[in-house]
Amino acid sequence: MDAETLNNLFAGVLNLSWQGLVMMLVGCLLIWLAIAKEYEPLLLLPIGAGCILANMPLSTMMVSDGNPGMLQVLYDMGVGNELFPLLIFIGIGAMTDFGPLLENPRMVLLGAAGQFGIFLTLILALLLGFAPNEAASIGVIGAIDGPTSIFVSGKLAPEMVGPITVAAYSYMSLVPIIMPPIMRILTTHKERAIKMPYSSREISQKTRIIFPIAVTVVVGVLVPFALPLIGTLMLGNLMRESKVVERLTGAAQNELNNIVTLFLGLAIGSTMVGDKFIQVQTLFILLLGLLAFCLDTVCGVLFGKLMNLLSGGKFNPLIGAAGISAFPMAARVVQQEASKADNSNFVLMHAMGANAAGQVASAMAGGVLLALTSNMVIA
Repeated sequence: MDAETLNNLFAGVLNLSWQGLVMMLVGCLLIWLAIAKEYEPLLLLPIGAGCILANMPLSTMMVSDGNPGMLQVLYDMGVGNELFPLLIFIGIGAMTDFGPLLENPRMVLLGAAGQFGIFLTLILALLLGFAPNEAASIGVIGAIDGPTSIFVSGKLAPEMVGPITVAAYSYMSLVPIIMPPIMRILTTHKERAIKMPYSSREISQKTRIIFPIAVTVVVGVLVPFALPLIGTLMLGNLMRESKVVERLTGAAQNELNNIVTLFLGLAIGSTMVGDKFIQVQTLFILLLGLLAFCLDTVCGVLFGKLMNLLSGGKFNPLIGAAGISAFPMAARVVQQEASKADNSNFVLMHAMGANAAGQVASAMAGGVLLALTSNMVIA
């Protein structure tokens, strides 16, 4: 067997770089977390698989004979033009019940407060030397909203989509671990045990139909850059509340959401190529994203404490933590912490209202970031 034949047989081994090997191990870690720990398995498993496929030596999954390979096609088709995150937002809207928010509109304030960490982290990233578009992309991780993070970073800093997406979905899966210590530090046992009566007044179907239309129009006028995110989210919700397109609603919740999630995960994984991903900048992105998440939780709880003060001690400040966009996981964590303080305490529906508000507020925050930085990026 001549040298050329041996070289062809072992070309993969000879072309395997240490960066590629490390990233393949990272891909395996993501798959393990998805299967063994069930951390966001619908996204982390395909992201891990895409990462492994993209880092295989001489892989044709990215480029094949000078033409785009499957993973590159998926990225260009759905991430490069922001199609996949918007399609996912249709599915999220179709699954979201805004009833608790409509029954208690003041929860919108907590949704807004839950985004403050995004802008605080943006300022810190600027101070650390990141460009405005990069700082905005890092800050939006704090929303703990994967599609919004992908949409914003895809427009402002495409080269950072991989680490930003991994951070956003990883921290989303860690909500039950990261949020409770912050909530306990900032509140007393007495505050966590506050019981809040829940008004179960019926929200008419007309109101539920008007809500997504009104939000789309208002946001489209006030924050045009947020329209793609808000518009698709509200389209899905309008389908849900109209009660006349059950087949479309079901498809958006299931088939469409599942297929797009698979394609999105593979496309994001393909961006995690070793020589581009293994950089000091990636570590800063992960750390600053975690800080943004923590600051969002802190701001939400502190605003909840303010509402408690203004209500004369009748508002449970834990609910403020649900103002982030990790829907509905954040609301469940709030309920768990309230139950630990008093096992008869039920604040879930209040927390769901704040969490639904956070879903809308995170999309608006993404639009604000795009508006603030778009001129700088173009320049």
